[in-house]
Amino acid sequence: MPEASAPTAAAVAPRIASLVPSVTELLAALGLAHRLVARTGFCAHPAAALAAVPKVGGTKDVNLAKLERLAPTHAIVNIDENRAETADALRRFVRQVIVTHPCGPEDVDALIAQLAATFAVEAGVAERARALRAELAAELAATWPAGRCTVPVLYLIWRDPWMTVARDTYIARLLARVGWRTLPEVDGGLQGAARYPALRGHEPWLAEVREVLLSSEPYAFGPAHLDEAQRLCPQARVRLVDGQLLSWYGPRTAAGLRYLRELAASP
Repeated sequence: MPEASAPTAAAVAPRIASLVPSVTELLAALGLAHRLVARTGFCAHPAAALAAVPKVGGTKDVNLAKLERLAPTHAIVNIDENRAETADALRRFVRQVIVTHPCGPEDVDALIAQLAATFAVEAGVAERARALRAELAAELAATWPAGRCTVPVLYLIWRDPWMTVARDTYIARLLARVGWRTLPEVDGGLQGAARYPALRGHEPWLAEVREVLLSSEPYAFGPAHLDEAQRLCPQARVRLVDGQLLSWYGPRTAAGLRYLRELAASP
């Protein structure tokens, strides 16, 4: 009687560790929540689907010993959110480490396609990916590429000190799709603090700002902060915005573009 052959990699059910909150949500949207064996404490959506998935620390302080015990076959990280040494350590015990870095809404299509191809043997993944990509394409077509940005905008993610986003971040490039030009005019590089510049509060370019957007995360800006932000840019309109819609790439990208179009159109 012939010996049974070992299962191929494709036949082995994937055990996925997602260390990126927005990717965790995307995996769930692709129908892969039941394949998740680990997530970070910031991977909170969709809450019901993730309730039983073990947490292995934060995006910057992953508990590698606990993660190794969970025996993932795939781990997903992000250049901006996770440490390079974490990715290096994962390669010691994870068969496939997937490194993501969407720099703008246009890159999300490739991310969806990459995950769909990686987990193509899972039922329904291809169909869900096609639907997500079609929705994204429609929203991208309803906006426009950077280069037509005319409205100077200050997008604040933190206070004490005030912090904003560099031009080459996902957030800035999403805002550019509706003609909003983020200030200051700096690039932050692939990762690190330069991607989120701190303000002194008396920069000359602050006088150019026409819209100040107070993000709901990572700092939880609320109505109590409107007057303080107004004093920073007295000439600008100050508004509270949904930070998850504007920074979580994946299934929220299309919704974020719709949301931005509504914000930009409001008088």
